[in-house]
This record gives sequence, C-alpha cells and structure tokens, in this order.
Amino acid sequence: MNRGIFVAGLCLAACVATVAARAETLNNDSVVALVSAGLGDEAVIAKIKASPAQYRLSTDDLIALKKSGVSGPVIAAMIEAGSQGITSAKAAMSADSPDPLVPHPSGIYMLVDAAQPARMARIDPTISNQSKTGGILGYAFTGGIASLSIKAVIPNVSARIVSGKARPIFYFYFDEANRSLSQAGAPSLWLAGPATAITSPNEFSLIQFDVKKDRRETRVGSMNLGGAKSGVMDRDRIAFDYEQVAPGVFKVMPRVDLGTGEYGFLYSVSAGSGPGMWGGGTGGARIFDFAIRP
Repeated sequence: MNRGIFVAGLCLAACVATVAARAETLNNDSVVALVSAGLGDEAVIAKIKASPAQYRLSTDDLIALKKSGVSGPVIAAMIEAGSQGITSAKAAMSADSPDPLVPHPSGIYMLVDAAQPARMARIDPTISNQSKTGGILGYAFTGGIASLSIKAVIPNVSARIVSGKARPIFYFYFDEANRSLSQAGAPSLWLAGPATAITSPNEFSLIQFDVKKDRRETRVGSMNLGGAKSGVMDRDRIAFDYEQVAPGVFKVMPRVDLGTGEYGFLYSVSAGSGPGMWGGGTGGARIFDFAIRP
C-alpha cells in the first residue's frame, strides 16, 4: 500500500514538473542567463524556438542584449519569435486591452488609465477635405512680402477621444505582417497618393488646433515672395518621444504638458506626395484628433 502511494506520488511530481516546464515563458533575462551559462548559440536558439516568450525588443533592449554577450544570431531568433508570437495571436486581438503587448488592430490608441478598468481608446482618423487661406489682406497690401498661410480644416469643434492628463500616453500599432498600417490598401493611416511605407511615429506631427465657431484649423503651409512652404511649420509642431515596445508597436508621449485644447497627429507629407495636398485642397489628409480637458 505504501509502495503504491509512493509511486503515485512520484507520478504526480513528474506531471507537475512537466506542466511547469511547458509553462515556462522566456524573456530577455532568461536568454541572457542561458548565454551566460555557456550553452552555445545552437542550444539557445533551439530553446527560443521551442518556448513561449515575452521579449522586450526596443532598440535600447537589443543594445543591452548585445552588451550582455548575446550574439547576433540569438537576437535575430528572439526578434523572429516575437514577430511570430504577435502574428499567431491575431485571433486573440483586443481593441481595448491596456496591455500594449496584447495585439491590437493597426492604428493609433490613447491609453485611458483614469477609467476603471484602464483601457485603450482607438483614435479614428478625421479627414480634412477642405482648406482655407489666412492673411490675404496683408499678403495683398504688401505685394507678397507678408506671408499668406494655408490651413487644413476639419469639422466640429471637439474630438471624440478625450484625456484628462496633460501628458497622455499613445500607442501606434503598425501591422508588421500585413503592412496594413504602412501600405496603400490600409484604411487607418493611409493618405491619398502614391504608395508610401509608414513605419515610425517620427513620420507624424503632433499639432494643436485653433478652434473656431464650427470647425478646427491648423496651419499646414505658407507663401510669400520668398516662395511657398508645405507641411507643418516647425514652430507649430509639438515635440514628442517614442520607443518601440514590440515589433510594430511604439509608445508615444509628448515632451511637454498639453494645455486644455484640441490636438491631433498629422501625417507629415511633403509637397507633391498627394494630389493637391496643401495647395488647392488638403487632398483628404487624415488627422488623428484628440482633446485635453483636465
């Protein structure tokens, strides 16, 4: 009887150990530990391919791995495994999970952590299908010495997504597998015009709107005797920082506090990148607008 209990106990222990081994999830620290143990690249890569993982793969993280002695082939295997992990989890995508490592449909999201529970709020693009000019009288009276400004206009006086924080956190999701955020067929961050790959938040400008009676405006160009300029002016651009938290996923935060008002992320197109983009019209430019109301 005692022998039977002992054998059953051994079997139970073996099962628990097997389940624990299968449940092991690799991360950056565990990969560094395997490398430090001297297992060799082939063994470490085999372990990476056979194990679930949750890696941190920003540029700084990759540099830290290299400094810790992790070889290029091992780092490449981690990146590949991380990318496959996001692709395989597409069926479990979430539209509002506050965890940035949970796959989301491509687009721009604001982290709304004042709500209970916290959630991600997707910012749908607002199309600017009209433009207006300002400073016409000054331009005319000075014979073109004074600048004439060109403004993009979007309807309504307020955005749908609102934050009560002066420095809200945003997440940009680029679909690395289907390139749906980066290619011409994408409905979310695509502007009219020739196919252009959008791969980084650095290609966007954060701007503040001037609120009028029934619309919002932002300057996107100017013209005088010295010539014409298209795109968001440097003095109108609000600086922000960003970091990659996973393949195709970027965390974005303004460098300064944002006062009460209306804001948006605008794709920084150059002259000629869309038909009539900043000239006779805004060419259907898309602006991902939000509001700050502390």
